[in-house]
Amino acid sequence: MSMRTVPREGPRVPLSRERVLRAAIAFADEKGIESLSMRKLGQELGVEAMSLYKHVANKDDMLDGMVDVVFSEIDLPPGGTDWRTAMRQRAISARAALSRHPWAIGLTESRMKPGPTNLRHHDSVIGRLREEGFSIVMAMHAYSALDSYIYGFALQEQSLPFDTPDQAGEVSETMLSQFPTDEYPYLTETMVEHVGKSGYDYADEFEFGLDLILDGLEKLREKQ
Repeated sequence: MSMRTVPREGPRVPLSRERVLRAAIAFADEKGIESLSMRKLGQELGVEAMSLYKHVANKDDMLDGMVDVVFSEIDLPPGGTDWRTAMRQRAISARAALSRHPWAIGLTESRMKPGPTNLRHHDSVIGRLREEGFSIVMAMHAYSALDSYIYGFALQEQSLPFDTPDQAGEVSETMLSQFPTDEYPYLTETMVEHVGKSGYDYADEFEFGLDLILDGLEKLREKQ
């Protein structure tokens, strides 16, 4: 007579602040930050919501922690390179992180109690600019201009009605079929000859605009 072996459940992974934050980020990535609540997050983790308060004080504390995790995914300005290369790499990394976590676009600069990774990131970027000859005022101008562009581009990219080059072409064709093209010749030309072309990727526009800003900052740095 054979005995049927009943599989045993593996050890339950204990809750921790990091696990709570990672779960909250995964929830926000999939369902949006507006849907996130302590109750729903508890359900995702298989615990009562009250258990979460041992690791996060409240929802604001959780949001602060989530933003800090996002900042940990953004590369700090690398050493051993000139300031322009460092700022360029940091900007590209920041945009990539915001693409992974679009809910963070409106939160990264809004926290009243920024975490240590958030603070270290800001200090590192400003410090690199200061070390490369930017005055305090110019460093702030540079930081503001770069971040406005990074967040603005990420927000605009998020709102586009397509995600891939193939979809861009399909959307272009659909839009062209809905208005008299002879009344909008330049728009039509752009959509037919550029956006509608195979391989067009809106993401490529990011580095073009970024280089324009860096060119301008270099000129201002030399004149200050």
